[in-house]
Amino acid sequence: MTQKSRKGTEHNGCCSFCGADPSEVALMFNSGTGANICSNCIEHGYELITEHGIAKKAKKRGGNTKFQPLTKEDLMRPDRIKSFLDEYVIGQHTAKRYMSVAVYNHYKRLLAKGKTNDVELDKSNIVLVGPTGTGKTLMARTIARLLHVPFSIVDATALTQAGYVGEDVESILSRLLQAADYDVEAAERGIIFIDEIDKIARKGDNPSITRDVSGEGVQQALLKILEGTVVNVPPQGGRKHPDQQYIQVNTSNILFICGGAFDGIEKKIAMRLNTNAIGYGNSATKRIDERNIMQHIQPQDLRSFGLIPELIGRLPVLTYMEPLEKEALRSILTEPKNSIIRQYETLMALDNIKLTFDDEVLDYIVDKAIEFKLGARGLRSICEAMMMDIMFDMPVTEGEEFRITLEYAKSKIDRAA
Repeated sequence: MTQKSRKGTEHNGCCSFCGADPSEVALMFNSGTGANICSNCIEHGYELITEHGIAKKAKKRGGNTKFQPLTKEDLMRPDRIKSFLDEYVIGQHTAKRYMSVAVYNHYKRLLAKGKTNDVELDKSNIVLVGPTGTGKTLMARTIARLLHVPFSIVDATALTQAGYVGEDVESILSRLLQAADYDVEAAERGIIFIDEIDKIARKGDNPSITRDVSGEGVQQALLKILEGTVVNVPPQGGRKHPDQQYIQVNTSNILFICGGAFDGIEKKIAMRLNTNAIGYGNSATKRIDERNIMQHIQPQDLRSFGLIPELIGRLPVLTYMEPLEKEALRSILTEPKNSIIRQYETLMALDNIKLTFDDEVLDYIVDKAIEFKLGARGLRSICEAMMMDIMFDMPVTEGEEFRITLEYAKSKIDRAA
């Protein structure tokens, strides 16, 4: 019996493609002509075919897409953008004004391409700073809904510098491509919301002590993407490999909105204002509103927190989210088009059940959200605890009415707590 090398034409049961021995692979498939192929080669071939098909599909995309190009008639003025935001987001008037102007200027820049007498207009990437549950993600999502552009949310905490365990920065573009159904032209005018941007702050004052691959390393990797460059994006996301087919995406016209709680930055702001976080300074310092010190935030405070100057420079629009007071939380429960209470009423109405809430129940929910310090996000979790038994039992009793009283709400929420 003869057996040639793996590069020969006879493999004596080995894979005809990679030369693997049957003992080295999970499965070996034999043909009637003596050729063999292992399961590893089949998997690798499937990956190449899939990636090539998606890349080819993306290149052939034309006007047949749900994301049609913006026209001058489609672009709303800043006041109309803010009015639309008012329907879904309670309060935050300062942030809405900044967002409306930045978005308007960004898409006006796209429509005026080639008509600015050689004046290059820079992007208006945005930073939203504010406590958790104040509506940062909701505002970005609402803007994307208004403009009918692809929108994706990515978490900065999962990103690491290229070559290390974690997601490459290019993966954020993979998600936008998926949201655009692999329509590259649509993706290139989309919006990416990078959440938890504060979590990639530099871990120490001296970056040379250790290699900060999930902090400053990510910031460095984000620079070119935020400013605008052509990126080779893996269509399926994940890590890159040499045989992979890539989709080229130009980020010059993608609007980046970064949000973060920046927990503790109040101390940086207070220090800069020569005062402290509770509002008392020296005799020459004007008393500030200690309940909303975030309104005094400046780019130098982001630098003190740990963002590198190059990244701050590529995020020129800086605004803040106001802490939600009791009145704002109460309004969030009932006033927006997609308010939490309306959602529950609609869910029950689908089972022909009329659901009503006493006013004191809504006040109690707000008080609990303030007690738990969870912001608007806490309203939903409290309502879920209160509604769980109702949503489990009521669908079997169609056509009835259920009224939630304060006693019922207290019994359910206190038990859950």
